[in-house]
Amino acid sequence: MIASSSPVELVIFDCDGVLVDSERIAVRVQREVGARLGWPLSEAEVVRHFIGRSHAAGWQVVAERLGAEAAAEWEQRFEQRHRELVDAELAPVDGIVEALAGLGLQSCVASSGSHAKMRHTLGRTGLYEHFEGRIHSASEVARGKPAPDLFLHAAQRMGYPPEACAVVEDSGPGTRAARAAGMRCFGYTGGPTGVEALAGDGTVLFSDMRELPALVHGI
Repeated sequence: MIASSSPVELVIFDCDGVLVDSERIAVRVQREVGARLGWPLSEAEVVRHFIGRSHAAGWQVVAERLGAEAAAEWEQRFEQRHRELVDAELAPVDGIVEALAGLGLQSCVASSGSHAKMRHTLGRTGLYEHFEGRIHSASEVARGKPAPDLFLHAAQRMGYPPEACAVVEDSGPGTRAARAAGMRCFGYTGGPTGVEALAGDGTVLFSDMRELPALVHGI
């Protein structure tokens, strides 16, 4: 059930691909590791199997395909290479700094990533201080995206009902989770996820983060 048209009071941001431009790095690394370990993946396949889901869910996919030992090696290789590239290349998503400045609303983060990962990526891009104390991880709930648990948990912790919340996402599991939570959803199409994966009833698609404040306020 999608939320009503009452004013948005809380904006819940995903992290990877919405705040920090890390999904392109993640896709690149997953493809590198897959090629080395015997499962060559297209960009679309990486997006389908890994993007927007917890790392545990991703490693389970690998284990089912290649076995537990290969999944453990995949995880180790991915984490090492991903961290190297994050330290060397990570930047904020284009336009997000302007979007945050223009919102004028309470906001928080709700991500499939761990708290340690978000401290690192948000810290590298100068965004951690903006959200410090208002960061929520899928590790805090029983079910990750596409289940609504994480967004409902974040809203509860922040003190807002679902109908007062809007979610900004860039993945299919994320937009499905937002809709399942009864929250308005804004699907950012500027990353590697295809428009078709983000689309759904009540989801507003947009490609420039600078448009977000006007979209959220219905201007």
